[in-house]
Amino acid sequence: MKTQEHTALPEGRDIPFLLLGILGIGSSGPVIAKSVMPISTLVFWRNLGGALIIAPFAYRKKEWRVLSNRPALKLSALSGVLLGFHFLAFFAAMRFTTVAAGTALASLQPIFTALYLKFKGARISAQSMIGLFLAFGSVMLITGVDFTLSTRAFTGDLFGILSGALAAGYVLIGSGVQKTLSTSTYTTICYGTCALVTLITALATKSEILHFQLNQWFLLFSLIIGAQLLGHSLFNLTLKRVSPVVVSLIVFFEVPVSAVIALIWLHKKPQPGTIPGIIGLLIGCAIFVLRNKPIEVSVD
Repeated sequence: MKTQEHTALPEGRDIPFLLLGILGIGSSGPVIAKSVMPISTLVFWRNLGGALIIAPFAYRKKEWRVLSNRPALKLSALSGVLLGFHFLAFFAAMRFTTVAAGTALASLQPIFTALYLKFKGARISAQSMIGLFLAFGSVMLITGVDFTLSTRAFTGDLFGILSGALAAGYVLIGSGVQKTLSTSTYTTICYGTCALVTLITALATKSEILHFQLNQWFLLFSLIIGAQLLGHSLFNLTLKRVSPVVVSLIVFFEVPVSAVIALIWLHKKPQPGTIPGIIGLLIGCAIFVLRNKPIEVSVD
């Protein structure tokens, strides 16, 4: 049995990795806002690009040849399926409800992650859970969320919640699989499977895949380097040592970072609640980390 403290702070090299990861995923919103590629096409290319860049490192390890790794390889593919549907559900939420509402509800990811681990027997105190919900409420304040009462908006809200749940599953599987596989092998299979899922979606919806102006390919390249490699890949790397709850909690900071980048690059003013929201987010994260008893717990 291995032990893991689910509110332990990251240490050593994981700290700069997570900081770079926040900047990476924080850049995705503004880049996507500038892109005119269909969503399924954009997700397909960014994941295919990420998989192809990481594949040579995975190839050198040849972990797929080890028979005992087969279950972990299958789980890596399942994680890619969840990631693909997470992206599709997230962008469906953007279409049916407000961007703010969809973003806020997708941010339920760390709460789903923590609740699952508590169900599995992890000791996460009630005070830490309060900190988690405070952090989530602060994200809603930053986004300036406004839930519209309509059937269409309600459908979008459901897509946002589904997006958060799928992201939690993706992170939880990644955390477990990387106890067996290297990050390069895991992410190559995961991103490759995600690319396949979204390619099928793009073809089914008859979305344009190839014919775009040069500036759109530059935006795609920046999305691959920023959100996919510096964002998702560095977060996946830290999952080998950091609890999936903590990694998911840190993803909350994508929202204020994205707002700052949008202000500088796109000249979009942040919501009035951004500053108090960031303060609340920091307090919530601090409560989550500091209000749990420092007892290691057994996890499968």
